[in-house]
Amino acid sequence: MMTKTEINELQVASIKPITQRGWRSRLLIIVLGIFVIAGIAAYVYQLIRGLNVTGLNDDVFFGIYMANLVAIIGISYGGAIISAILRITHASWRAPITRLAEAMAVVSLIVGALFAFIHLGHAERTWLFFTSPNPSSPVIWDVIAIGAYLVATLIYFYLPLIPDLAIIRNRFSHNIGKWRTKLYSLLSLKWQGSSRQQSHHRLATSIMAILIIPLAVSVHSVLAWAFSVTGREGWHSSIFGPYFVVAALFSGVAAVIIVVVAFRRAYGLDKFIGPKQIRYLGYLMMALGMIYIYFTFAEFLTEGYVQSAASVALIDTLLLERFAPLFWFFMISAGIVPIILVAFPKTRTIRWITLAAILVVVGMWVKRLLIIVPPLQQGLFHSETATYSGSWVEFTITLGAIAAIPLMLLVIFRIFPVLSISEMEEVAAQEAERSPGSIPQISTEVNA
Repeated sequence: MMTKTEINELQVASIKPITQRGWRSRLLIIVLGIFVIAGIAAYVYQLIRGLNVTGLNDDVFFGIYMANLVAIIGISYGGAIISAILRITHASWRAPITRLAEAMAVVSLIVGALFAFIHLGHAERTWLFFTSPNPSSPVIWDVIAIGAYLVATLIYFYLPLIPDLAIIRNRFSHNIGKWRTKLYSLLSLKWQGSSRQQSHHRLATSIMAILIIPLAVSVHSVLAWAFSVTGREGWHSSIFGPYFVVAALFSGVAAVIIVVVAFRRAYGLDKFIGPKQIRYLGYLMMALGMIYIYFTFAEFLTEGYVQSAASVALIDTLLLERFAPLFWFFMISAGIVPIILVAFPKTRTIRWITLAAILVVVGMWVKRLLIIVPPLQQGLFHSETATYSGSWVEFTITLGAIAAIPLMLLVIFRIFPVLSISEMEEVAAQEAERSPGSIPQISTEVNA
């Protein structure tokens, strides 16, 4: 079992974002808030003026907004499913990072799903979609999948919080303020830590961990099918389902690395989140990157080998012509460089793995844009006359959405503990049972 000193250190560290409020965090919140407000203002301007203020047109009806929707929801999927798989497989090194991964999954899903409404010309008519849905449209199933996944993700984030809220309420009510104490009392559901409560809690968490995986797969599969069931060249592909799922996992793991490293550094969580967690996440990112590059190669090989007029024109514009700079940027930033950085021991450090993760997130957003825009610019009759370039409105809303993700995470962890206290204590106890002669420590190496 953990010593009292170790337990106290863990509990104090878990509420650092709540109790430590320096000028740097306030400044960061203000800066992020400005970007979010600018994005909201740009959206209001779009609502007033219509979609003509964007670069969208009758030919290229999907653009940056749709790339944002696919990319940001994919990040959510990666965060949730990685946490779920690690919890199901009882990977002990997961314990310090699960709370951050699950919070990121919730936040990015909310932000990503908003682009389904931002993309609409008349968002005020959204209610018609629910009152008179078309069951034959893949869009309705996409909405159902995202809605079910959102509910499941919120529950999955909340369940591990229950015992932690009771612990913090009982020990640190003088540190967290009256309103948090009342909130924790309400949300902890009279948790006393009895063996019966713990048994039911483990069962409920395990069920949600298992359930979240098919739900997450369904979200990105249905999203992929919304493209692939069309007859447009570049979208009509049987590989799109698994292609989108692997892409979501790939970019999601990269985003988890960025979030974990940022909070680790900002709040001095080095003792609990060490190099091993980042390194293992880096291994996952590298493996998923290799799988995604394989899918990309397979897609181009099969399309290029057949050499239909439409597929050749699309491949040429991606590899050699108009979109070649963006495509090769994606290949280098999200494919070659991250794999190299993680593969070699000298660059397998927190700094370089974080850089690799940033490159993956940026590169995979570019890849989503390349999936969407070039097939539309080709045109149905291969005239190549359609054009598209994002407007300041689209870029401003996109920046606001990107800023909203860390802003919401900062707000969440100013309310709730950043580390999963009960889970880390449980893992430490399990490790002590396996090694009865050793003294359990809450550190990365022991938790591995």
